[in-house]
Amino acid sequence: MNDIEALFTRYPALLPCRTAIDAAAAALIAAFRRGGKLLLAGNGGSATDCLHIAGELLKGFNSLRPLAEDERAQLIARYGEAGIALGAQLQRGLSAIALPGALAMTTAMANDVNPNLIYAQGVMALGTPGDILLAISTSGEAANVIAAAQVARWRGLTTIALTGKTGGALAPLSDIVILAPGATTPEIQEYHLPIYHTLCAAVETELF
Repeated sequence: MNDIEALFTRYPALLPCRTAIDAAAAALIAAFRRGGKLLLAGNGGSATDCLHIAGELLKGFNSLRPLAEDERAQLIARYGEAGIALGAQLQRGLSAIALPGALAMTTAMANDVNPNLIYAQGVMALGTPGDILLAISTSGEAANVIAAAQVARWRGLTTIALTGKTGGALAPLSDIVILAPGATTPEIQEYHLPIYHTLCAAVETELF
């Protein structure tokens, strides 16, 4: 059973999201294969979800991701004994940037310019065509996440929205929309976690 099939076995309520989750996994895999990166935006609990997702992608998640033999050899040739340790313990990672973690930039934008542009500025500065924005908003109405999606579309990024029942104003700005069921913010967030864990697992299984 693959990672996505296992999700629906554990959470059958997510079956209506199947097409969107499959599409999100495929988009992430394709972007990382061509050297692209993932930007993440969200507020409150969703901000910590952004950090959580980045953490799963930057290093091994369900499995170790050892360096290739030639990479280990290069480290040994350059650093000797220290290179042996580096080569044995470093892992291959995927480029994932949680914009809520850029505190100096986000707080400066909020104070000096416009709080609704804290993530839009991050996308403007870091996003390039072919990258992906994962925009997380349980209501789909977070103004700063919507602005980030607007800039992402303008800059040629693919936007994946991880949101709630309707998707709100975020949905029409997104290329892929995952509508997690739930009547309240906590219920929606409870579904977001297994969804993004599954996406991280599916990416890792395919690429490593």
